[in-house]
Amino acid sequence: MALSTHLASRLRHALAALRQAPLGQHQGLSAPPGSVHTIDLRGIFPPLTTPFSPTQEVDYAQLEGNLHRYTSIPFRGLVVMGSNGEYPYLEPSERLDVVSCVRRALPRDRLLLAGSGCESTQATIKLTVGMAEAGADVALVVTPCYYRGSMTNAALIQHYTEVADASPIPVVLYSIPANTGLDLPLEAVLTLAQHPNIVGIKDSGGDITRMGLMVHKTQQEDFQVLAGSAGFLLASYALGASGGVCALANILGSPLCQLDRLCREGRWQEARDLQHRLIEPNTAVTRRFGIPGLKKAMEWFGYYGGPCRAPLAPLSPSQVEELRSTFSTNGWL
Repeated sequence: MALSTHLASRLRHALAALRQAPLGQHQGLSAPPGSVHTIDLRGIFPPLTTPFSPTQEVDYAQLEGNLHRYTSIPFRGLVVMGSNGEYPYLEPSERLDVVSCVRRALPRDRLLLAGSGCESTQATIKLTVGMAEAGADVALVVTPCYYRGSMTNAALIQHYTEVADASPIPVVLYSIPANTGLDLPLEAVLTLAQHPNIVGIKDSGGDITRMGLMVHKTQQEDFQVLAGSAGFLLASYALGASGGVCALANILGSPLCQLDRLCREGRWQEARDLQHRLIEPNTAVTRRFGIPGLKKAMEWFGYYGGPCRAPLAPLSPSQVEELRSTFSTNGWL
C-alpha cells in the first residue's frame, strides 16, 4: 500500500508539472544552477479570506465574485483554508466545499494550495486526501501545536513524514509561530526537505536569517521557501525565496505582483521603494488588526470582506479610522 501511494504521488507530481505555465528567466533572481522543481511555486499567492453572510454562513456567491476579480491579477495561484480563511472556524465539510468552489473558478494554470493541517496525524492525512479529491494541487500543512511542549523535532518529523507518505499531492510545510506558539525547527525543516513529496515551506515567522539558511541548505533538494508576509517579501527574495503567501495580496494583489516582478528583473531600487509603502498596511491587516482588519480593508478596494465568524469581533470605529489612515498615508487610498 505504501508503494502504491508513493507511485500515485509521483504521478500527480508529473501531471502537475505538465500543466505549469512556463515562467520566463529573469536577470534579477534565479534558481540555483541545475535545480529543477517538481512544482513551480515562484510568485505571489493570496491566502483567501472566507466570505460569510450576515448570519455567518459561507457566502459562495461572494467568494465567486472575489475570485472573478483575482483572475485578472497575475498571481501564481491561491491559498485556500489558511489562517486568513478562518480555517479553525470551519467544519471539515465546509473546508472541502470552499476548495471545490475555488477550483471550479480557478484557471488550470493557477495553482491551488489548500490548508489541511489538523492536530492529529490521522486527521491531517484524512483531510489532505479530501483536499486532493476536491481539486487542490498542493497541501499546506500547519504545525500541530495544542501539545506544543511535546512537539519535538522527532515528533514533528514523524508527523510530516507520515502525512507526506500518504498524500496524493505535494506537501508544503507551514510555520506560523504567531498563531501556534511553535516555530517549526530549522533542523526538522532540513530533514523534511529531503522527502520527495515535501516541496517547500511557507514561513511566516519573519526571521530572515532562518529563511536564508533554509534556502542555502536546501539548494540540492526539490524544495522552495515561501515568505509568509508582505512585510519582509523583498528581503526574502534577496536571500533566494521563491515566492510569497501574503495576506495583503487580498487587497493589493497587483502591487505585490509588481514587487515580485521588480525583484526578478533586478530592479532593486524600485522594489525597495514599493516595499516601503507596503510595510505599514501589511502590519495593519496582520499583527495590528488581524482578519477583521483585512476584511474591512478589502471593502475599500472593491472586494467583499464581510463579517468574521465569532468569536472574532468587528473593528471599532476608531480602529477603522486608524486602518484607513494607514492605507491613505502610504498612498493606497
